[in-house]
Amino acid sequence: MLKIGILGLGTVGSGVVKILEKNEENIKNKVGAKLKIEKILVNNLNKKRELNFAQGILTNDAAEIIDNPEIDIVVELIGGEYPAYDYIIKAIENGKNIVTANKLVIAKHGKVIFKKADENNVQVCYEGSVAGGLPIIRPLQNSLAANKIKKIYGILNGTTNYILTDMSKKNKEFADSLAQAQKFGFAEADPASDIEGADAAYKITILSLLAFERFVDVNSVYVEGITNIASEDIKLAAEMGYIIKLLAIAKNSDQGLDIRVHPAFVPQDHPLAMINGTYNCVYLHGDAVGQVMSTARGAGQMPTGSAVVSDIMQVSKDINFNQREVQRIDKFLDSQVVDINEIENSFYLRLEVYDQPGVMAHIAKIFGDNNVSLASVLQKQKDNPIVPLVFITHQVKEKDLNKSLKAIESLKDVVKINNIIRVENNI
Repeated sequence: MLKIGILGLGTVGSGVVKILEKNEENIKNKVGAKLKIEKILVNNLNKKRELNFAQGILTNDAAEIIDNPEIDIVVELIGGEYPAYDYIIKAIENGKNIVTANKLVIAKHGKVIFKKADENNVQVCYEGSVAGGLPIIRPLQNSLAANKIKKIYGILNGTTNYILTDMSKKNKEFADSLAQAQKFGFAEADPASDIEGADAAYKITILSLLAFERFVDVNSVYVEGITNIASEDIKLAAEMGYIIKLLAIAKNSDQGLDIRVHPAFVPQDHPLAMINGTYNCVYLHGDAVGQVMSTARGAGQMPTGSAVVSDIMQVSKDINFNQREVQRIDKFLDSQVVDINEIENSFYLRLEVYDQPGVMAHIAKIFGDNNVSLASVLQKQKDNPIVPLVFITHQVKEKDLNKSLKAIESLKDVVKINNIIRVENNI
């Protein structure tokens, strides 16, 4: 028998308990040993819960799990940076194997955690930390290990994908779709981490760690959320053959790692454009396997619970058969992230200008003077003195585009630069 201690009984923790109980016999047959939940850490022992537990299972003292010599596996599901990080480190020092779904802790402190695990001859598994029920961590470690991964594109946040899908299909503005997502429980009361891109940044940092065998400071990843996306941008994107998605991108280059999170125009006929609602997707290129795409629900009690239980089972099998899966992450090197200003992209630009002769010529000259080549121009005629101008550029370095826009903003006939969105034509 192997004993498990669970830190946290929120949405995911409850899902893990349900799966372990419902599939107990099946899990036992696959692992080769019975798994028993020994202790569960909760904040409030007197809270009414949908699950029933035997006397003594619940505790509000983390030490009863972390320092318990009978517990083999500690499952950290409380989320956040602290005290989760401290609990993980202390549990490792006590010889506990770790399973976690905490993308923030792995993204920020993975290097220290993996080194500590190696020193104490224990495992750290974290499949649930990226894309919920979508299996991607273990495939990168095992199934795709023979490949040199070239690039990864991910839709890694279900909240933002739901919002953008709702805006697109129902012609709604961002605030209305966010409110709908909150009503249905797809967005938190404070959705900042999702809609501003931080959540996706943690996840792409973890994926790049495994794909490129490099540690990256998550604070150096360029992050831009979806709060500036308007229904007008979505309508114009569709008119030009694109769908707007929040993409998490990681590419290996001679200059370093190109890792970023931002909204992007995706061609309507690309598979990523068809990932809607709360679904997540990882689309990657390997030198041997070619293109690989996986999709599943990216969050929720049971999808994430499924990923966590799969890690528990893997660690349990390794303990039962007296082996340890060596990940050798401790051998990975640190890597620089390429400055966003040095990255080349096509761009969508939406401006408002006074309908005066020569305005277009002035703007075109500024673009030409800064090495910005235009692929298409769209002018929407309106019966008023201010009209919208829409541009799609060819590939251009971001710093050259920014120089152009600074000069364009100073033109007296330019009212406003409404939005700038990157266009990903070469996924």
